[in-house]
Amino acid sequence: MTKWVYGFGGGSADGRADMKNLLGGKGANLAEMSSIGLPVPPGFTVTTEVCTHYYANGRKYPDELTAQVEAALRSVEAEVGMAFGDAENPLLVSVRSGARASMPGMMDTVLNLGLNDTTVVGLIKRSGDRRFAYDSYRRFIQMYSDVVLGVDHYHFEELMELAKQEKGVELDTDLDADDLAALTAQYKDKVREETGTPFPEDPRDQLWGAVGAVFGSWMNQRAIVYRKLNSIPESWGTAVNVQAMVFGNMGSDCATGVAFTRDPSTGENVFYGEFLVNAQGEDVVAGIRTPQQLTVASKRAQGSDLPAMEEVMPEVFGQLCDVREKLERHYRDMQDIEFTVQQQKLYMLQTRNGKRTVHAALKIAVDMASEGLIGEDEAVSRIEPRGLDQLLHPTLDPKAERKVVAKGLPASPGAASGKVVFSADAAEAEARKGERVILVRVETSPEDIHGMHAAEGILTTRGGMTSHAAVVARGMGRPCVSGAGQIRVDYANGTFFVGATTVKVGDRITIDGGTGEVMLGEVPTVQPELSGNFATIMTWADKVRRMRVRTNAETPADAQAAREFGAEGIGLCRTEHMFFEGDRIVAMREMIVASDEKGRRAALAKLLPYQRQDFVELFRIMAGLPVTIRLLDPPLHEFLPHTDDEMKQVADAAGISVETVRRRALELKESNPMLGHRGCRLAVTFPEICEMQARAIFEAVAEVAKTGGDAPVPEVMIPLAATDKEIALLKAIIDRVAGEVKASSDVDLEYMVGTMIELPRAALQAGKIAGVAEFFSFGTNDLTQTTFGLSRDDAGSFLGEYVDKGIVDTDPFVSLDQEGVGELVRIAVERGRAARPGLKLGICGEHGGDPASIGFCESVGLDYVSCSPFRVPIARLAAAQATIAEQAQRAAAE
Repeated sequence: MTKWVYGFGGGSADGRADMKNLLGGKGANLAEMSSIGLPVPPGFTVTTEVCTHYYANGRKYPDELTAQVEAALRSVEAEVGMAFGDAENPLLVSVRSGARASMPGMMDTVLNLGLNDTTVVGLIKRSGDRRFAYDSYRRFIQMYSDVVLGVDHYHFEELMELAKQEKGVELDTDLDADDLAALTAQYKDKVREETGTPFPEDPRDQLWGAVGAVFGSWMNQRAIVYRKLNSIPESWGTAVNVQAMVFGNMGSDCATGVAFTRDPSTGENVFYGEFLVNAQGEDVVAGIRTPQQLTVASKRAQGSDLPAMEEVMPEVFGQLCDVREKLERHYRDMQDIEFTVQQQKLYMLQTRNGKRTVHAALKIAVDMASEGLIGEDEAVSRIEPRGLDQLLHPTLDPKAERKVVAKGLPASPGAASGKVVFSADAAEAEARKGERVILVRVETSPEDIHGMHAAEGILTTRGGMTSHAAVVARGMGRPCVSGAGQIRVDYANGTFFVGATTVKVGDRITIDGGTGEVMLGEVPTVQPELSGNFATIMTWADKVRRMRVRTNAETPADAQAAREFGAEGIGLCRTEHMFFEGDRIVAMREMIVASDEKGRRAALAKLLPYQRQDFVELFRIMAGLPVTIRLLDPPLHEFLPHTDDEMKQVADAAGISVETVRRRALELKESNPMLGHRGCRLAVTFPEICEMQARAIFEAVAEVAKTGGDAPVPEVMIPLAATDKEIALLKAIIDRVAGEVKASSDVDLEYMVGTMIELPRAALQAGKIAGVAEFFSFGTNDLTQTTFGLSRDDAGSFLGEYVDKGIVDTDPFVSLDQEGVGELVRIAVERGRAARPGLKLGICGEHGGDPASIGFCESVGLDYVSCSPFRVPIARLAAAQATIAEQAQRAAAE
């Protein structure tokens, strides 16, 4: 019989931390904490396999599930000495989601489940606190109605506000037992009014309703968006955790909190977190009340007047510090923990690897390696390669003038400027237009996930350092300022106020997530310095990785930037990009409209010095490193003049009529130019183009060598070849020109001639092609187009639907299609190296900077990847991680 339910608590558990795929992250870690002796309220986990079954079978549960849940519930009852639904001594439970990958706030939770008009009396008797019992009851009705019954939470918030107004108080905690009992009755009336049926009284009906709602929340819109943003497969499903309630809202000796074992913004080794006295967990993350700091040091740093936990609960705080140390030693990573204190007794409700900024991730990894908790390879593996992008972009210029109008909490570092918007939908709509926006909210909720992703930065007026906005922003790498309490937001009129200052929708502001400052206007930025922990991690990465990392560059600025980011050569120099500037485009157009070889050679003679000088500059910057130069690739129509002025300019330069230019443009028009007269086909029909480019390359090599520079070894790449004969024909021209330049310059030239594999035929005929080509570079942009039969420029209009409907996992132009395109690469590698064992292999499409694609490149044995300059550090780290993963697989296989 399949085991669908796993219990935990009382110092033992059915599961373990390494069972996340089955138990979800929360369930696996609750089991692990129970097993290592931490105070965890008992409970059980309904596995992710039930979620998969639920959706595969018309939202029906496995037949054995009910009996297994009942058995697990009896075990919990025995452990705590209470009974679920009992009128005298009721067991209450929480029902929470728990996917295998952390999805903070994206799915649903219900607390205090099991309360009704009978059990609330039993809770009063057991606790001796009528106010606490009705506070728990009204919370349960609000959460259950929102999550399970579909009654929007604002209905209950309005009733709460009216109750506080009538009483003349500001805080929920100022309402007494009679107020809360009356509010509970109003909540139930509202449920009947909105749904047409009474609030469910049977605890087991409540339980199964909540379980179904958690499974249902796996497919809610915010969870779908979050999964898409974080590449979490829909097929993983979520687990459900049912756990005995412990109460942080029983009085002043109770509390609830969220903490990180290190600072998730900076990585500093300090205890970092917030708590609230007499509250339940949702109060902390929702930002409804101003949270208090755990430590006196953080209280002072935040300028808070509220007492720290270290002051008001010193004994429990000491226990929490012990738990912090035990969890870090056990998991060997920074942990994000949730806890509740019930009448001075500490309970642990969750631990998971904490989301952190890339700055913090680097520091934590380096520090933990220094502390001996982890090794260098594991430190390298801990850093998300794409996260490095956060480091490679500007920060606010410290010398720039700043008009600071408000200050909140520095919730997620980095700086951002943009237009003010007040809703997630507006943020997404403006971002689609290319606008940079700052999303301003009183507080964010999980429903805002799409707007938070679209925004450059997030500003909230409520919430602390562990609020929803802060946690999600850190995970996304978005700057965030939270809890800017001086700001008053007026959604209706699209404005916010700070004192006498009014900021309207569309006005520009700047936020600094490292200081918490909010500034009017746009503040200038400065370039980052890539040193310290970043440099340490990159040194460790470079030490272990096998593949080299080059850059795609054809301008000195790009080449220089790439070198500073650690590029080890150029893997793709697109020579056509050199023809579009100034007088060059006129000469190029003159060559295109020429009616014979003589005219083309005359125009090419004008281009030769420009092309040669470009190569000289690149060779000097790369200082002896390999430079792969792709011969002219795009169809000639891309260079044609379009306006009358441009046509006249070309006609005058060529000494022909405008009508001749116009006619030539029509002659070159192709129905499908990307599959037409381009790539090596141009050089086959116009060999003088190949000849000019080869001469420019070799004369540049000679010039650099003669002037004392490190002599480069250029790799001349023939694009879009489908046959070995095309390459042989053009290689003969290249070899001839090299011989002529060698004779005239008296410089001994070293070079290689290879090809770009970007057609399925070339991949399949790689054995023959390797007979004449000395290297392959996989042009996966075109190889993806020609394999799928897709136009990269047009497919964006429908590929999103393909991803949404599960036809493809990801956009194949973003991450390499390993089953199809990858299979062609694998075939070409095997057949190419069989024919030429020393064949040099690389990749130069956009996939060269994609971590998942880089992992594939390592698995098939490519020698290098090449990517845009700003992705070079990402590729270096991803290549190192790929090497580590391959080594681990080989070790496991042995």
